[in-house]
Amino acid sequence: MPPKSRTYQPQKVRAALAAQSAALRAVVHGLTADQLDLPTRLGTWRVRELLAHLSLALGRLPAALDAPAPAGPVLSLAGYAEVSRTMAEAVDSLATEQAATGFAGPPAAVVAAFDRSLDAVPAALDRPAGAAPEPTAVVVGRRMPLTDYLVTRLVEAVVHADDLAEALGLDAFPHDRQALAAVTRMLADAFAEQVPGGAVELRIPPYAVVQAVPGPKHTRGTPPNVVETDPLTWIRLATGRVPWAAAVADHRVDASGERSDLGEYLPILG
Repeated sequence: MPPKSRTYQPQKVRAALAAQSAALRAVVHGLTADQLDLPTRLGTWRVRELLAHLSLALGRLPAALDAPAPAGPVLSLAGYAEVSRTMAEAVDSLATEQAATGFAGPPAAVVAAFDRSLDAVPAALDRPAGAAPEPTAVVVGRRMPLTDYLVTRLVEAVVHADDLAEALGLDAFPHDRQALAAVTRMLADAFAEQVPGGAVELRIPPYAVVQAVPGPKHTRGTPPNVVETDPLTWIRLATGRVPWAAAVADHRVDASGERSDLGEYLPILG
């Protein structure tokens, strides 16, 4: 049986996206020319390409909300995670093209281009929330409930803020706590849906606990197979930033039980 779908509170998601966007903007405003050309852990992308991608991911909010809603089934968050794994080539092409145009100049020009994109976020977040039925957004040709779509934008903002921090050599990025919580939960739920079962209990305190992986399901007492890690390590594992074996070797993951090796199931998001 698939896990029960989690719901997200619209106002909390909107506040988290606004705060995470503001934190990104603050870091970008302090970048130097040398930092813009630093490599990232994302293939051939430099910081410029990373910022170009973020500007596209966040700046297209109004277009996604204004597009005519197509017919057909609604795309769930778990379904979005699956679809994202097929989009890497297109995402790379768009970011490279954007970096060669609007993000190719000196820091002031890059900041201006980034600000123009992020200026679209507040206007989109001002739209009515909690309506019944909830407004929809259009992504990859499918419609999603507006709040779920905003959660996918939180994923972009949190995951790529972490990429930016790694490229810049920062000890940590000042993530919004609610943003980090929502992304942790979304990726945990997607994992539970992609790898259904009850053999392993995945714990990501203080934000999420899910059961997954085929095999005997425990019903009481201490689970025989437990995986526990912190939110950022889980996000990096789920998105392929850190290999499972490396995270275990570095003691960033505590895995116990014969079914607790999750390496074959990761990453879950492209």
